[in-house]
Formats: sequence, structure tokens, C-alpha cells
Amino acid sequence: MSAVRDEAQATPEPTGNGQRGKARRILLLMAGAAVIGGVAWGAYWWLEGRFIESTDDAYLQADSISVAPKISGYVGEVLVADNQKVHRGDILVRLDARKYQAATDEASATIAARQADLAKAEADLVQQDSTIAEARAQLQGAQADARHAQGEVTRYAPLARSGAEPEEHLAQLNNQSLQARATLAAKEAALRSSETRYGTLQAQLKQAQAQLGVARAQAAQSQLDVDDAVIRSPLDGRIADRGVRVGQYVQPGTRLLTVVPVSDVYLTANYKETQIGGLRSGQSVTIHVDAWPGHDLNGRVDSLSPGTGAQFALLPPSNATGNFTKIVQRVPVRIVLDVSDEQRQTLVPGLSATVDIDTRTGQADTHHG
Repeated sequence: MSAVRDEAQATPEPTGNGQRGKARRILLLMAGAAVIGGVAWGAYWWLEGRFIESTDDAYLQADSISVAPKISGYVGEVLVADNQKVHRGDILVRLDARKYQAATDEASATIAARQADLAKAEADLVQQDSTIAEARAQLQGAQADARHAQGEVTRYAPLARSGAEPEEHLAQLNNQSLQARATLAAKEAALRSSETRYGTLQAQLKQAQAQLGVARAQAAQSQLDVDDAVIRSPLDGRIADRGVRVGQYVQPGTRLLTVVPVSDVYLTANYKETQIGGLRSGQSVTIHVDAWPGHDLNGRVDSLSPGTGAQFALLPPSNATGNFTKIVQRVPVRIVLDVSDEQRQTLVPGLSATVDIDTRTGQADTHHG
């Protein structure tokens, strides 16, 4: 029993001083780590972090186009499916164009009729030229007859007064002179009538030409309607928001579907007004898309908006009325993506992203975009 007590007495018990020393060492280690971390963070901020402007208010966008018909009618065919890839000029939808084709055929027939009217007016004008020439020739003959008759009266009048010629002969010559002058007046009237009709025929020719122009314009409009019944893609992209169905009646401006140019997707980052002082076109950008965690994309600043987003809102703020509360404004910054075609296949408009702009780059351009 005494040996057991001696062994128990020989085992040392931990003292309070030892525990305090251990705690002090832990605190010193933690303080050292904090100092090292602070120095590292400070060095990072001084060397790089202070040049990086970041925002998580950024979204992928594309200049999508809503496809709508220019004419009314029933949908005959829908030749694309949801999310299908299309090229510029590909046929998307066909409308029933039978009534427009009938109008085109009618316009073509009208053109033929107007061309016939024009040809007749031209022929009448040529014929009238001949009629005028004939009337002028007849007038010249009548003028010669009138001069001859008047000359005979002048020659025989002294003879009749002297008794060398009978009065009856002189009376006959006077009658012939009167008839010649009457014929001359008739020929002059005929020439004036022919010349007046020539002007009328010229007016008819111009009218026929105008009617032919109207008919051709109507035919062109009818052909446009026929062509517009075939709705084509305005650009390369993919089909989205397809609401058109076969048999549906559509009006001009009715949205049928949307073509999204996925190959031209860009990024819009909305930076606070306190961050844009150092932003310039051409600066390098690192992009973290939420749909691709752990994958960084590269880009560059394309341009800065000429105004804050609030200025282009439907109801822009009017800070000159009522109570004023200052709100930090945001300026949209357009960013071009430097990614491969394969990567663009999954980068669709609307995706969220975090953007880091390195303001040390692109310093050669000192103007805002």
C-alpha cells in the first residue's frame, strides 16, 4: 500500500501555468496568421486588387429580332421547330397567298390592257400626224384656188365695165371666188381641228402612260404581298419563343417567333457611378458566369453607355420635384466576349455573371466608349 501511495505522489498534475502558456501560444499563432494574412491581402490589394472593378449586376444579352408578318392571312406552313438553328434567308413560315396571287394575276392583266391602250394612243397620234399633213396640203390647194379665182375677177372686172366681156361672166367669176374663199375657210378650220385633236391625242397618250405606270405599281405591290407571304429569317441564330401554329390567322405586326443571334451574345455589366471613373474601352475583363461555376471567361470593354439606366427608363426620375433621396446610379457597360464557337452554344441571353475589369489595361484609349 505504501508503494502505491509513493507512485501516486510521484505522478505530476498539470498546473494552471501550463494551460495559460498553451493558450498564449495558440493566440500568438493566430495573431501571426492574421498578420500574415493581412499583409498578403494588403499586398494583393496594392498590387492588383485596387485596379479591379467588380460587379455582379451583369447579364448576357443578344440583339434578338421578333419575326412578324407584313400582311394578314392564315398560316399555311411552319418550317422551323423550337431552338432550331437557322441561317439568314431560311424560310420560317409560309402564309396562304392565294388571294394575293390572284391580285397579282389581275394586275398583270391590267398591265396588258393598259399597254394596249398605250399602243392605240401612239397609233392614233401617228395617224393624226398624217391627217394634219393632209389638211395642210388641202389648205395649200384651197389657198391656190382662192388666189386664182380672185385673180380672174381682178382681170375681167375692167373688161366687163368696158363692155368687152359680158356681166354674166364677171358674176360667174365672182361666184367662183366666193366659193374658193369658203373652201379656204373650211380647209383652215379642218387644219385647226386636226391640230386640236393632236393635242387631245397627246393628252390621251400621257394618260395611257400614267395608267400603265399605276398598273405596274399595283402589280409590284401585289408581287410584294406574294413575296411577303414567305417569311424568312433576317439573320443567323436560333429559334425561340415560337408561338405560331398552322391555321392561325395573323395580322401585320403579330409576333410569330424570335430569332436569337447566339453567336453574337455580349455582356452588359451595370456598374455603380462610383466605379466608372477608370473604365475605358479595350480594357481586359474576366467573367464568371453563374451557369459555369469554376470557369473563367475572357472579354474586353466595348463601350460605356452615354447615360445611366434611369435616364432611359419608361418614366425617368425627376429629382427637382418633392423630397430628394440620393440613389447611387448605375451605368451599363457593354463587354465583348472572347470565347470559342463551342462555348457560345451554351452562353444564352439572360444568364447572370460576375465581371472583373482590370483598369490597368487599355490605357491607350483615354476616351469613354
